[in-house]
Amino acid sequence: MKATPINSLSKLCIHTITHKPWSLREVADNFARVGVSGVTVWRDDLAGTNPVEAGKLLRSRGLEIVSYCRGGFFPAKDASDRKSAIYDNERTIDEAAALGAPLVVLVCGAVPGQSLAQSRRQIVDGINAVLPRAKEKGVKLAIEPLHPMYADDRSAVNDLKTANDLCEEINSDYVGVAVDVYHLWWDPRLEVEIRRCGRMKKIFAFHICDWKTPTEHLLLDRGLMGEGCIPIREIRSWVEESGFHGYNEVEIFSEKHWAGDQRDFLDQIVHAYREHS
Repeated sequence: MKATPINSLSKLCIHTITHKPWSLREVADNFARVGVSGVTVWRDDLAGTNPVEAGKLLRSRGLEIVSYCRGGFFPAKDASDRKSAIYDNERTIDEAAALGAPLVVLVCGAVPGQSLAQSRRQIVDGINAVLPRAKEKGVKLAIEPLHPMYADDRSAVNDLKTANDLCEEINSDYVGVAVDVYHLWWDPRLEVEIRRCGRMKKIFAFHICDWKTPTEHLLLDRGLMGEGCIPIREIRSWVEESGFHGYNEVEIFSEKHWAGDQRDFLDQIVHAYREHS
């Protein structure tokens, strides 16, 4: 059964990367203008900014900080590089805590020329290494499976089953999954794995956008909800039936939309969210 249409914006969260040309202050002011309820902050948007002050700015506009993007990239052939990745992830967790974000999304990483199995082992080792900092700061970690087209250098976690298996192995209340429809819609076992993830209480985040046909760029041509072929409402129904009732997070990388009027783009997002999510 498909989820019912969305009328309220009470569960609408938008990632700051979606409006890449805007400063954090412009994001705060414009999200508040249209009634967006939540925001996921990308790490680049905090460059040169005190995360405590950034958090105050966003909350002063009535925005809930849903998560912080992104950590991860644990695998490396050289041990010193793996150690540097752990240090950088601990810094990311610290920043999230200062910002007031309860969750860090992990793009777990991969290494060209290294087996996916070895990269996955390094991902588990890396997450276990930063778990004490996450627990100390009260910040959870969400493994985000990426589409298989990114398996060479962005993530060795390419379907929800693999993410669920890693969660079972790590076995911590602080580690779960970010379900992103752009990366997972194609998987014939998606419903089964979402329900498994729900039984484990591991759905920490739900990201939405659409897969355009034809796609002009595999990274930078994501579509507004309703512009493509992803059954977003059906996938949302599986996620909600599995016990997740958090935010629906709009995450769109689009050179076309970044080049356009951001206020108009935001209005389009709100309309598409209501009509097609």
